[in-house]
Amino acid sequence: MRVSEAIVRILEKEGITDAFGIPGAGINPVYKYLNTSASIRHHTMRHEEAAVHAADGFFRASGRIAAAICTSGPGATNFVTGLYTANIDSIPVMAITGQNITALLGKDAFQCVDIAQIAAPVCKKTWCVKEPEAVPSVFAEAFYTARAGKPGVVLVDLPLDVQMAEIDFDIGSYSPRSVEPVLPEKELIRKAVDLLASAQKPVMIMGGGVILSQGETACVALAEFMKLPVIATYMAKGGIPEDHPLNAQLMGIQVGASSIGNRVFLDSDVVLGIGCRFTDRHTGNISVYKGDRKFIHVNIEPSEIGKIIEPEIGIVSDAKAAAEALLAEAERRGGEWKAAHRVKMLPEMRKTVMLTPGEDGNGIHPKTVYHEINRIFDDETLYTTGCGNNQIWSGQYQRMNKPRKYLPSGGAGTLGFDIPAAIGASVAAGRAKTVCVMGDFGFTFLVEELAVAAKERLPVSVIILNNANLSLIRQNQKYAYDYEYAVEMKENKGIIDYVKVAEGFGCKAERVQGAGDLPGALERAKDADGPYVVEIFVEDETDCNMGIAIDSIRVFI
Repeated sequence: MRVSEAIVRILEKEGITDAFGIPGAGINPVYKYLNTSASIRHHTMRHEEAAVHAADGFFRASGRIAAAICTSGPGATNFVTGLYTANIDSIPVMAITGQNITALLGKDAFQCVDIAQIAAPVCKKTWCVKEPEAVPSVFAEAFYTARAGKPGVVLVDLPLDVQMAEIDFDIGSYSPRSVEPVLPEKELIRKAVDLLASAQKPVMIMGGGVILSQGETACVALAEFMKLPVIATYMAKGGIPEDHPLNAQLMGIQVGASSIGNRVFLDSDVVLGIGCRFTDRHTGNISVYKGDRKFIHVNIEPSEIGKIIEPEIGIVSDAKAAAEALLAEAERRGGEWKAAHRVKMLPEMRKTVMLTPGEDGNGIHPKTVYHEINRIFDDETLYTTGCGNNQIWSGQYQRMNKPRKYLPSGGAGTLGFDIPAAIGASVAAGRAKTVCVMGDFGFTFLVEELAVAAKERLPVSVIILNNANLSLIRQNQKYAYDYEYAVEMKENKGIIDYVKVAEGFGCKAERVQGAGDLPGALERAKDADGPYVVEIFVEDETDCNMGIAIDSIRVFI
């Protein structure tokens, strides 16, 4: 069998149903057999980076791996930002790149670049396959690597002559490698429950690993039994319903006014972190965060334990398995838990941070936009967001009641992630309504992918908060360095017409300049059966609530 055909048959057997990519001379042998696949749908993107973001969004929405495919040279290097974006958030993607022939590797041939070496720092693992017979075993290892332990991105680079070679291969003999669950040590589980039982004010941190393991139900059940307030990290937003009695909302250095998450955490003595990484936007000043608290850290990746916080107890485990084991041990002991009194105040505390419309200034107040998003779109809507004040407001103010519905670029904060990730998410969820919440500047990153949404008639709605500024950068300059330069973009409310841009890519679009017109515009976006863009003129210089430590958040709105 020709190697290029073997690759497609392996993708089919590994469960790949969707591939996002752009054909090119360096990968055309594989595309020949993609064309014959009865089970893989190919979506032709407009930029290689977007292909990876789409495959990324596909997994975030469904838990199923998609492929991202492109040609050699600049096509492959355009993958890098997408690879980094997915990998930092532990999202598995099968990335496949074409390559010049093996005889020309390292000789500066046309569109010949060592993408396996370039991408290695931002992938879980990469390969450049130089021996045709090795292709099946490499792909078997790649899929296993992507899925096992902490998930991540893998990349396989394929020289043309390798793709074209004939090998002795029978797809019937190929079997995907099974992934063994990572289970917690029983003694560590007992010690963790001992520590939680002795705590006066324990708290649970639900991280993105909980969502990846589909462990949110187990975590909530554990919290309910042990009476633990639950703080969801940004990557776990939606893991516990907004109105659940134990929901202590988000915490960190970019949270809303009067954050109950920060207040509850600062008043805690034992922290159970499940599937989290204790990253800087969550912790802020690490000395303030640690205080004299004791930590129990559950993570599937051993190297994550002790990297930021040295825990009292470190448990290497799948998040769901650990939550189930902790619950079983707690139930075995029975009894009333000391923290029960503390959680009774959470519903009242949440009332103090309920989102209401803002007061408009020289444009619509950003809070008004999120108030209307919450009111108009239902709990089945998926959301993507990339970076900027718009993303921070989204995290602070959007209400999410279900997991795998809020799909942000977390660790990377990538401008341009939003639209292609929404395309992948909508495809994965059976053409589900997906909303991109983004800024005017971010809209111009990978905006060409609107053409893909238009071609496929995907119900992707883009909500642009246009404040004619690089607003997050302006805020950083203003408060950290006492200046503002090169961040004002008045042209974005003047000579630039985002409605015409969207219409040029085959989308319906409208502009909203007054708050009274906002609900109708969002209703039309919600009801659209294809892509719909709503450009909203918001206030030019509204700042986000943020700080450098969780005990000193500067409040603006």
